[in-house]
Amino acid sequence: MFRNVIRNAALAATLLAGVAGATGANAEQLTVGSFLPGPHHLHTRVLSWFAEELEKQSGGSLTVQVFPGGQLGSGPVQQYKRALEGVADMTLGVSAYTPTVFPKTMLAILPGSSKTAVESTARVWDAHDEYLADEYKDVKLIGLFTVAGNVISSTRDMSTLDAWEGAKLVPYASMTQPILEALDAVPVQMPITDVYTGLSTGTIDAAYTAYSNITPPWNFWDVSPYFVENVPVHFAVLFVVMNKERYEGLSSEHKALIDTLAGRPFSMRAAESFDEADTRARAEMAANPGKMSESKMVQVSDGELARMNERSEAGLKAIFAQYQDNGIDDAEEIYKALNP
Repeated sequence: MFRNVIRNAALAATLLAGVAGATGANAEQLTVGSFLPGPHHLHTRVLSWFAEELEKQSGGSLTVQVFPGGQLGSGPVQQYKRALEGVADMTLGVSAYTPTVFPKTMLAILPGSSKTAVESTARVWDAHDEYLADEYKDVKLIGLFTVAGNVISSTRDMSTLDAWEGAKLVPYASMTQPILEALDAVPVQMPITDVYTGLSTGTIDAAYTAYSNITPPWNFWDVSPYFVENVPVHFAVLFVVMNKERYEGLSSEHKALIDTLAGRPFSMRAAESFDEADTRARAEMAANPGKMSESKMVQVSDGELARMNERSEAGLKAIFAQYQDNGIDDAEEIYKALNP
């Protein structure tokens, strides 16, 4: 009997070692390159959720490590390329920094019927299969979502249409230039990471932002005498993409786990996080009157907003014409699908 116990114990140890060895052999860690600062909510509330779910559902055999702050390549402009080339397994980027890669997706940036990230992102995914999917054929699309540019950080009061004249304004994308020019503003292209310095030095007069840019970690409240509300809402479109070969090289089980979380589920969680970040930022602004003492919230009246929207129509038509010149004849159709 004692010999049987020894034999069974040895057999169990061998089996456990085999399982552990198989788990170790199949273990995968995915790297994510992000240009955003470490404490950004996309890291702490979205990518952390993605990582935790993959690790839990895989029994620890599939993990994710996020490298924030440009650790895998500085600056936001090359994020899509870094995923294509495998510098990181996945990257988080902004579509507007590679507009020729995502021309159809860029139509989600334009002002329309959506007012929040959740509304806009849901409509992006409603239109995705028919109009946008072909733009992501070279990667595995993990997430595609928007953030609402629903406030303008400014060094001047821009609550009337007349006040926009000559204002050097940073849009969410260069494609919106015809709209801003129709509003008599002067578009200045600049990544979001440079806006704080631009406002503080006077290089720019204003920038489209979200409320979450006003408070930490962006701290635009340090350099913005005015925050302009009830403006025509523009959107930034962000993506998380995965190197296609890296994805295809995973086990079928690991790919299936990623598939359950990627796409609309990941994207809506990110959009919700952006809208929640705006809510938290507004509460933080209200709770810190001293910090806001040198900044003034100003409102565009509904009448002035109607004037701005009417002017914007000419810019929209010019953008659709540019698309047609570039061989995309259904730009207006796609825009309407994104703004039902």
